[in-house]
Amino acid sequence: MRILLVEDDLVLARTMGQGLEKAGHRVEWAQSVEEAQHWWAVQSFDAVLLDLNLPHATGGRSGLGSGLTTLRMARARGDRTPVLILSARDSTEERIAGLDAGADDYLGKPYELKEVEARLRALVRRATGTGDMVTVGQLVLDRVARRCHVAQQPLELPAREFELLWELMTPPGRVLSKSELSQRLSDASEALGDNALEAFVSRLRRKLQGSGAAIRTLRGLGYVLEEDAPVA
Repeated sequence: MRILLVEDDLVLARTMGQGLEKAGHRVEWAQSVEEAQHWWAVQSFDAVLLDLNLPHATGGRSGLGSGLTTLRMARARGDRTPVLILSARDSTEERIAGLDAGADDYLGKPYELKEVEARLRALVRRATGTGDMVTVGQLVLDRVARRCHVAQQPLELPAREFELLWELMTPPGRVLSKSELSQRLSDASEALGDNALEAFVSRLRRKLQGSGAAIRTLRGLGYVLEEDAPVA
């Protein structure tokens, strides 16, 4: 998953970010109101982890309303990215306020990383209609273990090719444009150009031959992964 982590506590953010990245996720970190609003508006994420009490980039805290305002702004522009609020403020009233602002789930601090990841998986399953085990032909993607198999044999993929496969199978049959895929496979330090994306698609396409799954190019639209007759 590509996750936006909105958290101003440096130690907590590093621990959370490193844990999620170790589990195989891509994490962008925003530590102020302005950074959170910018990244959420210009990038596409599978889920957002949102603290509520955020500082401004110029200094000074903005209070509980900063996180809720950021969330409301995203929902107002039609952004339906699943949001899990992580907050030390855990009263019933504050939970209600977060959920009413558009959050999908609310978890009080302290929390276990494994629970955070499990809740994120549940939110993304609900949003995409995709289960933890996704199958196309003989190709199986295990979203929990972050492994893929063809006819029960492991298919080892480099990180970027695995991320590309993840996007194409969330869910299968969904057409993804080049610009959307490039954005999802890019990060703050490195943008993925069209030539690099086409190279990743070409390599992944070759590795999927005989799997019963194929990446189709739809001219002017993008790419789609769908079932194909396996090669005898």
